[in-house]
Amino acid sequence: MRRADRTPPTPARRRPLQAVVALLAALAVALPALLVGPTAAHADELSNKRAAAQERAAAAEQRAADLAEAIEELSGELADALTRLAEVEAQLPVAQARLDEAVAAAQAAQREAEILAARLQAARDEEAAITEQIAVDDTREAEIRSAIGQMAREAYKGGRDVSGMSVMLDAESSQDFVEKYGLVSTALRTQTQVLDELTELAAKNKNAQARQTAVREKVDELKVAADQKLEEARQAQAAAEVAKAEVERLVAEQQQRKADIESRKSEAQAQVAANDAERAQVGQELAAIIEQQRVQRAQEEAARAAAGKNNGGGGGGGGGGGSAPPNGARPGALFANPTAHNPMVVTSEYGNRLHPVLGYWRLHAGIDLRDRCGEPVYAARAGTVQWAKFRSGYGGQVMIDHGWVNGSSLMSSYNHMSSFAVGSGAQVGAGQVIGYAGNTGTSAACHLHFEVYINGGTVNPRPHLGL
Repeated sequence: MRRADRTPPTPARRRPLQAVVALLAALAVALPALLVGPTAAHADELSNKRAAAQERAAAAEQRAADLAEAIEELSGELADALTRLAEVEAQLPVAQARLDEAVAAAQAAQREAEILAARLQAARDEEAAITEQIAVDDTREAEIRSAIGQMAREAYKGGRDVSGMSVMLDAESSQDFVEKYGLVSTALRTQTQVLDELTELAAKNKNAQARQTAVREKVDELKVAADQKLEEARQAQAAAEVAKAEVERLVAEQQQRKADIESRKSEAQAQVAANDAERAQVGQELAAIIEQQRVQRAQEEAARAAAGKNNGGGGGGGGGGGSAPPNGARPGALFANPTAHNPMVVTSEYGNRLHPVLGYWRLHAGIDLRDRCGEPVYAARAGTVQWAKFRSGYGGQVMIDHGWVNGSSLMSSYNHMSSFAVGSGAQVGAGQVIGYAGNTGTSAACHLHFEVYINGGTVNPRPHLGL
């Protein structure tokens, strides 16, 4: 068989290898972009989402704090609905952040699974190409072996060897020798070439089989990794679905709570009206007390003037407070700490606040100080207890008259108390226990709502507590 008869691999045979090379080249270009570019961009996007979620969480916390303060105007189911709305709106940014993280994890796992799947397919294509080439080489090796066998059989049938010596001995003339020797030489060269090709094919086949084994092992490894990553992607997707469902649940509850609150506007108006009426009643009672004190002070001054005794004193019917600050008060302060916490902790300031349901601004006429349920409440200054009773939105309220200080009537009230340790008309000293903190009236949680009245009107207690 002549070497010229050896057919090269056809384009069809080369195509699988070309496809593998093309796929690997494409992956070499695409993988860095997949692993570096999108991942970095995705990380930036996720970082931005986290920052936005943190901002939303801070805003929700502030809204929850505002609602907690404003709920003092409300009670019953409406207050509960507002409290739950605040909780839901505080949870929403956290749930949304979890959803973003879960979606990011699912997308990352999916991308990795797709990359592994591409690598697995490339390895399988490579294995298929090697297997096809081995089959082609096996066929060629079988053809060569068949040709060698045929040559051997023909030589055996002729009973002669084909060496140069036998040709010379059998030649009838010099011309015959030359012709026969040429044929023998050609046959020997062909035989040598065939044997060389057979040796080359055997070595090539051995290498191909070794590569085939290595690629098969690689395929097995990639299949395990791809299956594992695919399972991770499924789990991440399931986690994202759970997180999404939680966000949707919270959004639905948020809308339901808002609708419920909106439908209760008349109830809110009624509660605000009741609180306003109670505050007006307190104002009237204080005005009456102050007027009585003014009359009494005027009578006392008239009596002293008539007697020639104008000493400028006078407690004014409410228990003398004088102008001296109580023991334990901060420098320049009129009042000492009325709570069980030192230093005092202000949880809500004096001033206007937006009503959470009705949408207009209302005065928060005192400051809220930290006091837990059952903790003692102390008189912030000596004086006379005007009353200790339950008063609508104030809950358990103790009103203390401190007399006239710096030419003005000075009083203080302690609200939302759970119980009293004093009664109306009692004389109390600064620092004396007058009751215990609670959550009565329109209150969202246990605390002390402390108010200061000068000439019957509320003022900001902060400076008078030295805060």
